[in-house]
Amino acid sequence: MLADIAAVAGKDLRIEWRSRVTASQVIPFAALVLVLFGFALDANRPVLERATPGLFWMTVLFVTNLAVQRSTSIETSDGARRALLLAGIEPVAVFVGKALAVAVELLAVEIVLVGGVLVFYGAEIDDWGLLVLTCVVATMAVAAAGTLLGALVAGIRARETVLPILLLPVLAPVLISATRAFDDALGSVAVQGWAWLGLLAGFGVLNSGLGALAYGVLLEET
Repeated sequence: MLADIAAVAGKDLRIEWRSRVTASQVIPFAALVLVLFGFALDANRPVLERATPGLFWMTVLFVTNLAVQRSTSIETSDGARRALLLAGIEPVAVFVGKALAVAVELLAVEIVLVGGVLVFYGAEIDDWGLLVLTCVVATMAVAAAGTLLGALVAGIRARETVLPILLLPVLAPVLISATRAFDDALGSVAVQGWAWLGLLAGFGVLNSGLGALAYGVLLEET
């Protein structure tokens, strides 16, 4: 199982590394969105400081849509999905491997975004441990939900427009929890950030469990 997970994740990451899509398109897009948010609120600096966690995770949401679209297209082009089924790999391993690859890509983008909010927004980090754990846990929850929804819309011709519609309501609880935890990590609002991180971990377990159970059926149906 672990070997299959590593094979699937490695395949997706090698494709991204060779295509340079994340480095040449996704990261510049994320940085541009962050800068535009900053320009929109720069006239009101206190509001920008309080809104920084929410702007960060809204940018991650936009990037997630691109990353999941890319991950889904890898399997839908040239009959790759059928070949994956014929390879005899357990659907759970496929789900975990693809979710892991998406999570790695998102974490790479988030590293750049954290640097962006420090430089462009003048944010200060009060709790590095909370910030790092929030990024890791939230990213896994987002990647699990995105991978599952990507498989759900894989057989739909208009999946590029349907996927964002499905992603937003499903990821809303995750993004809200991550934003509140970031509020504490950045010191912008006095909240119980670790409690929100615990709730975020619960959403991550739920998304991962549902994905592991349903991904095989969706993979065969689509």
